[in-house]
Amino acid sequence: MKLLLVATDVSLAGVVRSSMVRSGGIVDWVVSGDDAAPALRNGAYSCAVIALGGGEGEDERVLQHMRQGGFDLPVLIITVGQYVEERIRLLDLGADDLLVKPVHLEELMAHLRALLRRCGGTGRHEGALQHGALRVVPASRTVTYKGVYVLLTEKEFELLEMLLRGKGRVFSRRRLEEALHGEAANIASNRVEVHIHHLRRKLGSEVIRTVRGVGYAMGAD
Repeated sequence: MKLLLVATDVSLAGVVRSSMVRSGGIVDWVVSGDDAAPALRNGAYSCAVIALGGGEGEDERVLQHMRQGGFDLPVLIITVGQYVEERIRLLDLGADDLLVKPVHLEELMAHLRALLRRCGGTGRHEGALQHGALRVVPASRTVTYKGVYVLLTEKEFELLEMLLRGKGRVFSRRRLEEALHGEAANIASNRVEVHIHHLRRKLGSEVIRTVRGVGYAMGAD
């Protein structure tokens, strides 16, 4: 396993590197977010750990730049975030896993092993869905359109993924409502239409087409 570590904490970097070497891995360590993109362009990494925790949104900034740059390797963030909202935002921005400081080394290594297992052990997410300029990576729940990272809500992502996996099919509003909301589905609600409106606003009006009297499908590729 080859790991990119983006961290300002010298002691953390030291123990991570020592542990990785003992288990036959390799660690490239950079101390600032500005150094992460050049490192990613020059190295084939299994995963990345971001542990900047400066309290100024630096972890978030680096994560956004990685996803916007098309780097879809698994990312674990070690955060000092005190609030649940901060951690939820990091996950919505494309983080695959989070740990909150202080972190035990053995727990960190276990999280890294689990992350690689989920992503097929290759360091690159498997099963990316492509539709024209739209690229969706289900494993990391990341979406890029024309190379730009797009932030979707949980339901927007689920709806888009369902339409992409069923490309060529037309889904009725009832089917989409039941898939998104299960037993809580309310066929009389307009939640599906609202999600589709938001997706079109974020990804372009042509991304999802309406089939009158039937339902919705992906637009032309």
